[in-house]
Amino acid sequence: MKAAVLVFPGSNREGDVAHAIERVSGRRPEMVWHGDGDFAKTDLIVVPGGFSYGDYLRCGAMAAQSPVMAEVRRRAAQGVPVLAICNGFQIVTEAGLLPGALMRNAHLKFVCSDVHLRVETSQSLFTNRYQGGQVIRVPVAHAEGNYFADDDTLQRLEDRGQIAFRYCAPDGTVDGSGNPNGSIRNIAGIFNETKTVMGLMPHPENAVEPMFGGTDGRALFEGLIDALT
Repeated sequence: MKAAVLVFPGSNREGDVAHAIERVSGRRPEMVWHGDGDFAKTDLIVVPGGFSYGDYLRCGAMAAQSPVMAEVRRRAAQGVPVLAICNGFQIVTEAGLLPGALMRNAHLKFVCSDVHLRVETSQSLFTNRYQGGQVIRVPVAHAEGNYFADDDTLQRLEDRGQIAFRYCAPDGTVDGSGNPNGSIRNIAGIFNETKTVMGLMPHPENAVEPMFGGTDGRALFEGLIDALT
């Protein structure tokens, strides 16, 4: 699997996700600077976490206008998979690749901790190594992870199976107790209509090795390799 990881001024997780991809696939991804309007053909595009442009204005709003994002939109329209993590999720919503918006956490504080997620579907490139209903544990680190969409959009996401992960309690109960940011309907990650673009706030790339405290994120990358190799 050939992957490309985007790099923006202020992003700080591009190295983490590049390491995770190399660790699992054995192949180092291409690092693509935000100012590059074109880059080599690739099987997967990753928009990483961090604080692109210092989160001035709105998180992801400035990065969404970078030259590289026009090419990402073009390739996504052709079906090239896009994985967007944390600030990357914010960027792709600002770029119109996914619906909704990421707002300030409900408690108005930065959160950095492990959370539990319930896998809502295994029927995607990104989640095929998980089971629907499975509970996994991965870290989050954000101040603007409070997902919001209007009622019509939320209903479409529900009806079309576009919700990838929800925050949950350790036993899988989705009642708000495991929600770290106030995200509506406990949504932690979503797909586009074709399930070729996925955005999520938690960091699976920081849960691929035991020394990181857990390996529940590894299956996401293993599944992508299975699907795209």
